[in-house]
Amino acid sequence: MTSAMEDTICVLGIGSVLWADEGFGVRCIEALQQRHEFAPHVQLIDGGTQGLYLIQHVQQASRLLIFDAIDYGLAPGTLKLVEDDEVPRFMGAKKMSLHQTGFQEVLMLAMLTEHYPRQVLLIGCQPEELDDYGGSLRPSVKLAMEDALAHGVATLRAWGAMPKPRAVPLAEQEAVTFGQLDLRRYEAERPPLEMACRVGDERFFPASSTVTA
Repeated sequence: MTSAMEDTICVLGIGSVLWADEGFGVRCIEALQQRHEFAPHVQLIDGGTQGLYLIQHVQQASRLLIFDAIDYGLAPGTLKLVEDDEVPRFMGAKKMSLHQTGFQEVLMLAMLTEHYPRQVLLIGCQPEELDDYGGSLRPSVKLAMEDALAHGVATLRAWGAMPKPRAVPLAEQEAVTFGQLDLRRYEAERPPLEMACRVGDERFFPASSTVTA
Protein backbone atom coordinates (compact mmCIF):
# COMPACT_ATOMS: atom_id res chain seq x y z
CA MET A 1 0.00 0.00 0.00
CA THR A 2 1.29 3.48 -0.87
CA SER A 3 1.13 6.11 1.87
CA ALA A 4 -0.25 9.62 1.38
CA MET A 5 3.24 11.05 1.81
CA GLU A 6 4.61 8.84 -0.95
CA ASP A 7 1.77 9.91 -3.23
CA THR A 8 2.36 13.64 -2.86
CA ILE A 9 3.24 15.60 -5.98
CA CYS A 10 4.54 19.12 -5.35
CA VAL A 11 4.60 21.71 -8.13
CA LEU A 12 6.69 24.69 -7.12
CA GLY A 13 7.30 28.04 -8.76
CA ILE A 14 10.12 30.12 -7.31
CA GLY A 15 11.35 33.65 -7.94
CA SER A 16 10.12 37.23 -7.56
CA VAL A 17 7.45 38.68 -9.84
CA LEU A 18 8.70 42.18 -8.96
CA TRP A 19 11.92 41.80 -10.97
CA ALA A 20 10.82 41.20 -14.55
CA ASP A 21 11.84 37.72 -15.77
CA GLU A 22 12.66 36.61 -12.20
CA GLY A 23 8.92 36.00 -11.97
CA PHE A 24 8.90 33.21 -14.56
CA GLY A 25 8.49 30.37 -12.06
CA VAL A 26 5.67 32.02 -10.12
CA ARG A 27 3.88 33.01 -13.33
CA CYS A 28 4.00 29.39 -14.47
CA ILE A 29 2.35 28.21 -11.25
CA GLU A 30 -0.25 30.96 -11.56
CA ALA A 31 -1.13 29.97 -15.14
CA LEU A 32 -1.09 26.26 -14.34
CA GLN A 33 -3.66 26.73 -11.58
CA GLN A 34 -5.83 29.07 -13.62
CA ARG A 35 -6.02 26.63 -16.54
CA HIS A 36 -6.05 23.19 -14.92
CA GLU A 37 -7.42 21.08 -12.11
CA PHE A 38 -5.45 18.22 -10.57
CA ALA A 39 -5.89 15.17 -8.38
CA PRO A 40 -6.13 15.81 -4.60
CA HIS A 41 -2.58 14.60 -3.96
CA VAL A 42 -1.14 17.41 -6.12
CA GLN A 43 -0.01 20.57 -4.36
CA LEU A 44 0.72 23.81 -6.26
CA ILE A 45 2.90 26.29 -4.36
CA ASP A 46 3.98 29.84 -5.03
CA GLY A 47 7.41 29.47 -3.46
CA GLY A 48 8.40 33.07 -4.14
CA THR A 49 11.73 33.70 -2.42
CA GLN A 50 10.98 31.72 0.74
CA GLY A 51 14.13 29.61 0.71
CA LEU A 52 14.37 27.26 3.70
CA TYR A 53 10.71 27.77 4.54
CA LEU A 54 9.97 25.44 1.62
CA ILE A 55 11.80 22.48 3.15
CA GLN A 56 8.70 20.75 4.49
CA HIS A 57 7.06 20.74 1.07
CA VAL A 58 10.13 19.22 -0.57
CA GLN A 59 10.60 16.61 2.14
CA GLN A 60 6.97 15.49 1.96
CA ALA A 61 6.88 15.16 -1.83
CA SER A 62 7.51 11.94 -3.71
CA ARG A 63 7.72 13.90 -6.97
CA LEU A 64 8.73 17.53 -7.34
CA LEU A 65 8.28 19.77 -10.38
CA ILE A 66 10.07 23.14 -10.26
CA PHE A 67 9.64 26.17 -12.51
CA ASP A 68 12.32 28.85 -12.28
CA ALA A 69 14.28 31.45 -14.24
CA ILE A 70 17.82 30.12 -14.65
CA ASP A 71 20.83 31.83 -16.20
CA TYR A 72 22.15 29.18 -18.59
CA GLY A 73 24.03 31.70 -20.72
CA LEU A 74 21.72 30.87 -23.63
CA ALA A 75 19.38 32.90 -25.81
CA PRO A 76 16.57 34.59 -23.83
CA GLY A 77 13.51 32.38 -23.54
CA THR A 78 15.44 29.12 -24.00
CA LEU A 79 14.16 26.28 -21.83
CA LYS A 80 16.37 23.68 -20.21
CA LEU A 81 15.22 20.62 -18.27
CA VAL A 82 17.31 19.17 -15.42
CA GLU A 83 16.34 16.04 -13.50
CA ASP A 84 16.68 14.33 -10.13
CA ASP A 85 20.04 14.53 -8.31
CA GLU A 86 21.43 16.95 -10.90
CA VAL A 87 19.00 19.71 -9.85
CA PRO A 88 20.67 20.92 -6.61
CA ARG A 89 24.13 20.74 -8.18
CA PHE A 90 22.94 22.65 -11.23
CA MET A 91 21.21 25.37 -9.21
CA GLY A 92 24.33 25.76 -7.09
CA ALA A 93 26.52 26.27 -10.15
CA LYS A 94 24.10 28.54 -12.02
CA LYS A 95 22.58 30.64 -9.24
CA MET A 96 21.80 34.22 -10.21
CA SER A 97 19.96 35.42 -7.10
CA LEU A 98 19.69 34.83 -3.37
CA HIS A 99 16.45 32.86 -3.73
CA GLN A 100 18.28 30.22 -5.76
CA THR A 101 21.01 29.97 -3.14
CA GLY A 102 18.30 29.40 -0.53
CA PHE A 103 16.47 26.83 -2.61
CA GLN A 104 19.66 24.92 -3.36
CA GLU A 105 20.09 24.63 0.42
CA VAL A 106 16.54 23.27 0.67
CA LEU A 107 17.31 20.52 -1.84
CA MET A 108 20.62 19.64 -0.19
CA LEU A 109 18.96 19.48 3.23
CA ALA A 110 16.28 17.17 1.83
CA MET A 111 19.08 14.91 0.56
CA LEU A 112 20.90 14.95 3.90
CA THR A 113 17.73 14.05 5.80
CA GLU A 114 16.99 11.28 3.27
CA HIS A 115 13.66 12.85 2.38
CA TYR A 116 14.49 13.78 -1.19
CA PRO A 117 11.72 13.23 -3.77
CA ARG A 118 11.98 10.09 -5.90
CA GLN A 119 11.65 12.20 -9.03
CA VAL A 120 12.54 15.86 -9.54
CA LEU A 121 12.24 17.93 -12.70
CA LEU A 122 13.45 21.52 -13.01
CA ILE A 123 12.00 23.43 -15.95
CA GLY A 124 14.19 26.49 -16.23
CA CYS A 125 13.98 29.44 -18.59
CA GLN A 126 16.81 31.75 -19.63
CA PRO A 127 15.80 35.28 -18.59
CA GLU A 128 16.11 38.28 -20.86
CA GLU A 129 15.89 41.07 -18.25
CA LEU A 130 16.17 41.05 -14.46
CA ASP A 131 17.16 44.62 -13.54
CA ASP A 132 13.68 46.09 -13.91
CA TYR A 133 11.93 46.54 -10.57
CA GLY A 134 8.19 46.62 -11.12
CA GLY A 135 8.62 45.25 -14.62
CA SER A 136 7.01 42.14 -16.05
CA LEU A 137 8.05 39.18 -18.15
CA ARG A 138 9.72 40.06 -21.41
CA PRO A 139 8.04 38.78 -24.61
CA SER A 140 10.61 36.00 -25.16
CA VAL A 141 10.11 34.64 -21.65
CA LYS A 142 6.35 35.03 -21.72
CA LEU A 143 6.28 33.06 -24.97
CA ALA A 144 8.50 30.35 -23.46
CA MET A 145 5.96 29.93 -20.66
CA GLU A 146 3.64 28.10 -23.03
CA ASP A 147 6.22 25.43 -23.86
CA ALA A 148 7.21 25.22 -20.19
CA LEU A 149 3.60 24.64 -19.18
CA ALA A 150 3.17 22.00 -21.90
CA HIS A 151 6.25 20.17 -20.57
CA GLY A 152 4.93 20.51 -17.05
CA VAL A 153 1.46 19.21 -17.80
CA ALA A 154 2.87 16.25 -19.76
CA THR A 155 5.16 15.39 -16.85
CA LEU A 156 2.37 15.70 -14.32
CA ARG A 157 0.14 13.46 -16.41
CA ALA A 158 2.89 10.82 -16.53
CA TRP A 159 3.27 11.12 -12.74
CA GLY A 160 -0.43 10.46 -12.17
CA ALA A 161 -1.49 14.02 -11.34
CA MET A 162 -4.55 13.67 -13.64
CA PRO A 163 -4.52 17.24 -15.08
CA LYS A 164 -7.68 18.37 -16.84
CA PRO A 165 -8.90 21.74 -18.13
CA ARG A 166 -10.46 23.81 -15.38
CA ALA A 167 -14.23 23.60 -15.64
CA VAL A 168 -15.00 26.57 -13.37
CA PRO A 169 -12.93 29.78 -13.32
CA LEU A 170 -10.60 30.00 -10.34
CA ALA A 171 -11.89 32.16 -7.50
CA GLU A 172 -9.41 34.77 -6.25
CA GLN A 173 -9.45 33.34 -2.73
CA GLU A 174 -8.42 29.93 -4.10
CA ALA A 175 -5.39 31.23 -5.98
CA VAL A 176 -1.93 30.20 -4.80
CA THR A 177 -0.61 33.66 -5.77
CA PHE A 178 -1.79 37.02 -4.44
CA GLY A 179 -4.70 38.41 -6.44
CA GLN A 180 -3.13 41.87 -6.46
CA LEU A 181 -0.12 40.41 -8.30
CA ASP A 182 -2.08 38.51 -10.95
CA LEU A 183 -0.18 38.92 -14.23
CA ARG A 184 -2.93 40.77 -16.08
CA ARG A 185 -3.65 43.08 -13.17
CA TYR A 186 0.05 43.61 -12.48
CA GLU A 187 0.74 44.67 -16.05
CA ALA A 188 -2.41 46.80 -16.37
CA GLU A 189 -1.98 48.77 -13.14
CA ARG A 190 1.77 49.38 -12.95
CA PRO A 191 2.80 53.01 -13.55
CA PRO A 192 4.69 54.01 -16.71
CA LEU A 193 8.47 54.44 -16.68
CA GLU A 194 8.30 58.22 -16.44
CA MET A 195 6.32 57.95 -13.19
CA ALA A 196 8.23 55.16 -11.46
CA CYS A 197 11.91 54.28 -11.49
CA ARG A 198 12.38 50.67 -12.57
CA VAL A 199 16.15 50.22 -12.31
CA GLY A 200 16.96 51.54 -8.84
CA ASP A 201 17.01 55.10 -7.55
CA GLU A 202 20.46 56.61 -8.19
CA ARG A 203 20.18 58.54 -4.93
CA PHE A 204 20.51 55.18 -3.16
CA PHE A 205 22.15 52.96 -5.79
CA PRO A 206 24.63 55.15 -7.73
CA ALA A 207 26.14 53.38 -10.72
CA SER A 208 29.66 54.10 -9.50
CA SER A 209 29.18 52.81 -5.97
CA THR A 210 31.24 49.86 -4.82
CA VAL A 211 31.00 47.54 -1.84
CA THR A 212 34.01 47.57 0.44
CA ALA A 213 34.89 45.32 3.31
